[in-house]
Amino acid sequence: MSKNGHKQIDSLSRRKFTKRALTLGGSVLSAGSAPYVFSRTTPVLRVLGTHVTLQEEIRQRAMQDLGIQIEFEPAGSAAVLQKGSTKPESFDLYEQWSNSLNILWQAGSIQGIDRRRIENWDEINDLTKTGRVTPEAKIGLGDAPYKLLYVQEDGSLSNAQSDAISFLPYVHNMDSFGYNTNFVEEGVPYETESWGWLLEERFKGKVGIINEPTIGLFDLALATQAKGLMTFENMGNMSIAELDRLFSILISFKQSGQFSGFWNSVPQSVDFIVNNRVNIQSMFSPGVATANGLGTPVTFAAPKEGYRAWHGVMCLSAKTTGEVADAAYDYMNWWLSGWPGAFIARQGYYISNPQRSRPLLSKNEWDYWYDGREATEDLLGTDGNIAVRAGRTRRGGSYSERLSKIAIWNTVMDNYDYSVDRWFEFLRA
Repeated sequence: MSKNGHKQIDSLSRRKFTKRALTLGGSVLSAGSAPYVFSRTTPVLRVLGTHVTLQEEIRQRAMQDLGIQIEFEPAGSAAVLQKGSTKPESFDLYEQWSNSLNILWQAGSIQGIDRRRIENWDEINDLTKTGRVTPEAKIGLGDAPYKLLYVQEDGSLSNAQSDAISFLPYVHNMDSFGYNTNFVEEGVPYETESWGWLLEERFKGKVGIINEPTIGLFDLALATQAKGLMTFENMGNMSIAELDRLFSILISFKQSGQFSGFWNSVPQSVDFIVNNRVNIQSMFSPGVATANGLGTPVTFAAPKEGYRAWHGVMCLSAKTTGEVADAAYDYMNWWLSGWPGAFIARQGYYISNPQRSRPLLSKNEWDYWYDGREATEDLLGTDGNIAVRAGRTRRGGSYSERLSKIAIWNTVMDNYDYSVDRWFEFLRA
């Protein structure tokens, strides 16, 4: 037993678990039972996360399907991470990206998830389990999620299989930058489009960056390297000297007026580009879809250097127990049940078991979003507006093609604290 006296529930025995993880709680779902098991009372499940997945239509559909009350608390990624790592009593499930895992786990804010209670676990593809969807795919630098998936006896996270996982693998995608083709000539995917565009003189004063040191930092590091201004021994784990040199370069660009602003949420990024505050910026797929739906022609770049990838993580609060924990497992299983994966596909995101969602997408939707084929008719986004015009092809190609070109994952480096200090110095410069 650890010094905190916490134990992991095991169907065969009780064994030592971790210094941080609390009791997994709740009974294992029995084979042959109904898809979802409800408590006799109606628990309230509090979900903390970003606007990416905490959408009202998702909340309403989940409550309808599961028979529970769900409260969403969406915010910008930095605010979500701060609250998630310091106030585990304020939420039951945490939804963000895999770069938050190390921070949450080290803070003791989340507990292990019983993998055996994830009903469609065997359907989850190899991206999370092995780091690759195809044998030739690049794993990418930094915190590839498979490295942090399984909870070990000593409390560490690794890729060694165990019955406890640190997060539910569900939503994921590759990010790059978006640009308004009213002002920026459209480039060629994987050939002329480059992260270096963010630092080009021709876009001075019209560049936006996400205000998140575990994300925006890598957008700018990729841009700096693409421009030939510096190289890194390991961009996924920069040294103090490399961070100092990088921020010296970035501060110089900022002081010369290269950047118009730093956005904190997807809606803010949409506002930036729709209102012409920026012509090019860090973007997420829903922001691109929304901007296009509002009539602003935004192209989501396929950089020749590769993508910055992310993986959504759904984590169980260290303070969640009993019937609320049961409701949390119901909700996690619901996310892999088909409908949610089809819904988020329409904003350009992937789900870890896509074949279950395929019957709920039209052939045209599947062909465009997953197979990278030309849209034969206009496609609607999750907001009901046209996100893709007929005749367009998904930038970067098919699911497997895009996922084979990962340059780096959203990452918390060894020198994270120092990088955060330098990031805020950069913002103030």
